Amino acid sequence: MTLGEILSAQLTDPFRLGLLVALVVTMLRTEAVTGRWTPLGFGVLFVAFIIPMTTGREEGLPLWQLVAVGILANLLLLALVMAIRHVVLRMMP
Repeated sequence: MTLGEILSAQLTDPFRLGLLVALVVTMLRTEAVTGRWTPLGFGVLFVAFIIPMTTGREEGLPLWQLVAVGILANLLLLALVMAIRHVVLRMMP
């Protein structure tokens, strides 16, 4: 499997997306105490590490490559979730 195929698979992974949506919801609830960017940054790293460590790795690919592609996928999905959050908050009176 190439890195592009892995990125595509990670971007369409509903479990990864669900974890990132839950991360944003948690960040919104605790933003006054913990801030915004620190929990999001650690959450992106946590999700990037935990999924390959628990689901099994692809044959022949080192863990660091899977984590690096996972971080990229998480950042892209997080940007999408934050953009949707922004639009929803702008529409609310």
